[in-house]
Amino acid sequence: MSFAFGIGIGTQNNQGEWLEVYYQQPIMTPGKDLIDVVETALDYKGGNQAIDVKAEQLTRFANALRQLGQTDQAKLAEKAAESKRPVVVTVLATDDTASSTPEVYLKLHLISHRLAKPHSVKLDGIFGLLPNLAWTNEGAVDLNELPERQLQARIEGRTLEVKSVDKFPQMTDYVVPKGVRIADTARVRLGAYVGEGTTVMHEGFINFNAGTEGTSMIEGRISAGVMIGKGSDLGGGCSTMGTLSGGGNIIISVGENCLLGANAGIGIPLGDRCTVEAGLYITSGTKVNLLDDNNEQVEVIKARDLAGKNDLLFRRNSLTGAVECKTNKSAIELNEELHANN
Repeated sequence: MSFAFGIGIGTQNNQGEWLEVYYQQPIMTPGKDLIDVVETALDYKGGNQAIDVKAEQLTRFANALRQLGQTDQAKLAEKAAESKRPVVVTVLATDDTASSTPEVYLKLHLISHRLAKPHSVKLDGIFGLLPNLAWTNEGAVDLNELPERQLQARIEGRTLEVKSVDKFPQMTDYVVPKGVRIADTARVRLGAYVGEGTTVMHEGFINFNAGTEGTSMIEGRISAGVMIGKGSDLGGGCSTMGTLSGGGNIIISVGENCLLGANAGIGIPLGDRCTVEAGLYITSGTKVNLLDDNNEQVEVIKARDLAGKNDLLFRRNSLTGAVECKTNKSAIELNEELHANN
């Protein structure tokens, strides 16, 4: 069984190089019968391949899909046959490292369509396959071709608006997941996983290969690689350290029903029902005073020793400035748990 399949409509520059691809209905783990049709109708030779297709090929492909009972994909192929933009059919036999821009876009679509979770799709090496583009009100534009396009627009009485210059587009130009609110759509990149029930406020940000399980209020930053559990809220201006922002290979995550206060930050994974007070940034090497139920110090440990533990409250002592941690169970029990395998 293959890994993924998609019929995409995209943009190429004047040299015929792919800039971006839109997959309306990507498929995760397509059946062998569908891949057999791709082999017959589009001369697919196996492996991971992005096949440039013409209108007549798409018409034959649509007929074959309809005979197979793949009605939705057949309709998509028929519509794509009328496209004024180039069309690609991408087949990923395996989740190997991508070798083309259409392959990368298919993988990013799988995540934003909630067909794959962050960290479940191989995304290493994608930056070299994603061109830095001008994202405009008329779509993606090669930066080398932008001045001419801007001039032509002016001559025709139009203004070509450049919304951003980046390798990643905003997710909502490609996918709008069910049951979400996003106040500023430019702050959620394609490849983000936004669970149903999530609200992303104006200052919230979700990078690619990161996201929320759902029912979360996001007013802070979810960096690449970070996943937020259900019911957890990120306060205004707070930050999660991702693999692209100093976290290295450590996968930072936030469990369920957690709260990161305004301007707080974490460089360790949190378990369930944890709270980090406003303004407190915790890295793996932060020295933490472990307190018992009477607010008496039990031990000084590094924050990494508390990674993934449930029911923690992190705060800063307003008199001494020391970082402290209290738990819903006694610190003595937690201390015994930490040293159980010593």
